[in-house]
Amino acid sequence: MTAGDSLRERLIDAGVDLVLTEGSASVGLRDIARRAGVSHGAPRRYFPTHHSLLSAIARRGFEDLQARFEAATATASTPRAQLEAFARVYVAYALDRRGMFELMFRHDLLNSEQQPPRAQAQPRPPRLRELTLPLAGRFAALVAQCRGEAPAQGGEHEVTAALLWSGLHGIAQLWAWGSLPLVLGGPDPDDEAPEDPRPDRLVAALLDALGPVQT
Repeated sequence: MTAGDSLRERLIDAGVDLVLTEGSASVGLRDIARRAGVSHGAPRRYFPTHHSLLSAIARRGFEDLQARFEAATATASTPRAQLEAFARVYVAYALDRRGMFELMFRHDLLNSEQQPPRAQAQPRPPRLRELTLPLAGRFAALVAQCRGEAPAQGGEHEVTAALLWSGLHGIAQLWAWGSLPLVLGGPDPDDEAPEDPRPDRLVAALLDALGPVQT
C-alpha cells in the first residue's frame, strides 16, 4: 500500500467513525480532515466531492454488511432459513450501526458511478453500485428459491423481494425511532436503561405475511 493509499484509508476510517458517532449529516471534508489530523485540503486529493467521500464511507458499510450476511447464512440449511437469517441481520445492522445504515441507502447523496482518477498500475476500487446491487440480487435470488422460481431478471420474485426489503427497512427505522416498541408495548424509548429485544418476531411475521416465501 502506498503512502497515498494509506492516507486515503485513514481518511475513510475517520469518516466511518464520524458517521457512527455523529451521523452522516455532520460529515464533511473539513470534519474528516480534523478527525484524521491532516490539513483541510488533504481530503480533496482523494475525494474531489462530498458525494465521493460519502460513497467511500458507505462502501465500508456494505462490505461489513456483506460479511455479516455471509456469516449468518453459512449454517442455514434451507432457502427460507437463509432468507430469515438475511432479514434478521439486516434489521440488527440497522439498529447496531444507525448512522452507517442511514447513509448506505441514500443514493441521492452518494456518487455510485464515478471514481477519482488512479494511477494505471493501481486497481480501481469497485463502484458503489457494484457492491449494493449484488446484495439486492442475493436477496431476490433467495426469494426466488423460496417461491420455487428461477431467479430470472424481471420475475415476480423481484417484486416480492422489493416489498420485503421495504418492510424490513420500515421495521428497522420505526424500531430505532421507538415507534414500534411503543405500539407493541415494548420498552419505553425514554427509559435510561431499557431492554433491547430485537424485533425478530416482526421479521418472521413479515415473511409469513408475504406467503409466497414460506417454502
